[in-house]
Amino acid sequence: MPRVVHFEVYADDMDRASKFYGDVFGWTVNKWEGEGGAVYWLVDTGEEPAQGINGGMMPRPNPEAVTTIMLDVPTVDEYAEKITADGGTEVVPKFAVPGVGYAAYYKDTEGNTFGIFEDNSEAA
Repeated sequence: MPRVVHFEVYADDMDRASKFYGDVFGWTVNKWEGEGGAVYWLVDTGEEPAQGINGGMMPRPNPEAVTTIMLDVPTVDEYAEKITADGGTEVVPKFAVPGVGYAAYYKDTEGNTFGIFEDNSEAA
């Protein structure tokens, strides 16, 4: 059964958002630079073995973007079909996160955006 494994907070000002979440919740936010110049901020929400998930922070891609959860799935392609067959709509088609996996974003039947993620170290 797919579970929530990651979240993304969209921000207009990365420094301000990092400070807010750090000050209020004690989260640690670290800038990560991937292949091709991609920049992402990794969010660590606590120490193991405490329950919870870690996430990421990134510049808001558009004015309507809101915090998003990511669900771990065996294959993005399989779940993309299930999502659209049950009334969901594609927001961002499948894309590779090089060396990490594949992801895609959808809206559910209520208009909420969520992501699906397939772990695959061979993603390019």
